[in-house]
Amino acid sequence: MKIPRPLLLCLLSAGLTGCQWLPAQLAGEPREPVVEESAGCYAEIPDFGETTCLLPEWVAFGLASQRGDREWRDVTLTRVSGDSHDQRLARAVVLAWGNEREWDQASELYKADLHAAPPRLQPLLRYWLNELEGRRALGRRLEESRRAQRSLEDEKAELGEKLDALTDIERNINSRQQTE
Repeated sequence: MKIPRPLLLCLLSAGLTGCQWLPAQLAGEPREPVVEESAGCYAEIPDFGETTCLLPEWVAFGLASQRGDREWRDVTLTRVSGDSHDQRLARAVVLAWGNEREWDQASELYKADLHAAPPRLQPLLRYWLNELEGRRALGRRLEESRRAQRSLEDEKAELGEKLDALTDIERNINSRQQTE
């Protein structure tokens, strides 16, 4: 059997280089687990402390706020009840995913403390504020349209009553004409 020359060269060079170039798993040596840099970045409540963890922590917190139920929100709001800028912005993130009453509070907190956030975090917080303002605007438009609908329903009812009154008048006139 004839072994192709390129394959023979590869096998020969692998044999000459020795075992130190083999991966540690193949050589049977234990190796340390690979720890990603951001693996320790997920604190439950984010702050402005660790710069490398800033965005991952705030994004994870924003997602948790969006997915959290009322109970989670209440517990978290208690935990972020401080007056520091990071606590107030964390409170804004939680309130932004609450009910419509809480949206106003969240907007005020975002606007008051956004400037104090680290520059690297400000675009994310500004994006969340803009998204919240969009939801608030849609909520206002929905309320306006509901008011307009109620107004039209009231107007329709009034016109129905007037039509009934005019119909009664017409019947009275017709019955008088027939009796004459």
